[in-house]
Amino acid sequence: MMDSPEETPAPPCDAPRSEPAWTVGRLLAWTAGYLKRSGSDTPRLDAEVMLAFALAWERVKLYTHFDLEVDDQPRARFRELVRHRAAGAPVAYLVGRKEFFSLAFEVGPDVLIPRPESEFVVVEFLECTRDRGPIRAVDVGTGSGCLAIAALHHEPQTRFVAIDRCPRALEVARANALRHGVSDRIEFREGDLLEPVQTDDPYDVILSNPPYIPTAHIEKLAPGVRDHEPRAALDGGPDGLDIVTRLIEQSIPLLRPGGRIILEIGFDQEQAVRKLLTRPEFQLSPTIRDLSLHPRVVHALRV
Repeated sequence: MMDSPEETPAPPCDAPRSEPAWTVGRLLAWTAGYLKRSGSDTPRLDAEVMLAFALAWERVKLYTHFDLEVDDQPRARFRELVRHRAAGAPVAYLVGRKEFFSLAFEVGPDVLIPRPESEFVVVEFLECTRDRGPIRAVDVGTGSGCLAIAALHHEPQTRFVAIDRCPRALEVARANALRHGVSDRIEFREGDLLEPVQTDDPYDVILSNPPYIPTAHIEKLAPGVRDHEPRAALDGGPDGLDIVTRLIEQSIPLLRPGGRIILEIGFDQEQAVRKLLTRPEFQLSPTIRDLSLHPRVVHALRV
């Protein structure tokens, strides 16, 4: 069988009678190899997620049905998904969802795809608020709502205001809140950073995964990120710290004494962000590192 992207953009929908049947196992093996040659960093996972979606199965079901022949219709759906993935489209956008903190979130081109590194923001939030009773919190730049919704899922006494500049992103976040049964404890507001809560009473926590990539670095990102994810959710200005700087300044009057600001950062921004928080209004906490031991979350106590 020809295997160049130009000659065979994805597993064929109709195999000649002389060829083996397109079983689950054969589709996964062929597609993983093809996507690896196309540049995917996770070719087997990509193949599994897309085939499970095409079959309307949970991914775990693939492992017990390797010898099952896949019918023409789901194979045709799978072929289209693989073709778009090989061209650089993110799998999460192709299947319309992404797992985060063991929850499935609806995603689309108007929101940043949730990433495992951002789970450390939720972990730190839960650690800081444990056994503190009712908590009022703000999620700035909520996107899909993954940070606030994951926190609410594990902390029933918390209420969130979730803010985003993009009304379409807020629609996605509302759908995710409804899906996970927390819509009664989260209020969505459209606006820039903390402006929509400027007249509110002070909050216990402000958290955010803000845009922190320097503008000049955007074009150097992987094509799946650069060409598909919303630029406004990535671009942090010339040094990557424009949004972070504004957010820290705006948070000071909106955090009660003893409140927390929790920020995801770029792996090389720890010292710069800690410097921004080195001021009389804040007491810095140790930086949280991700599983690759990169600095990932900076937080501080409002004194």
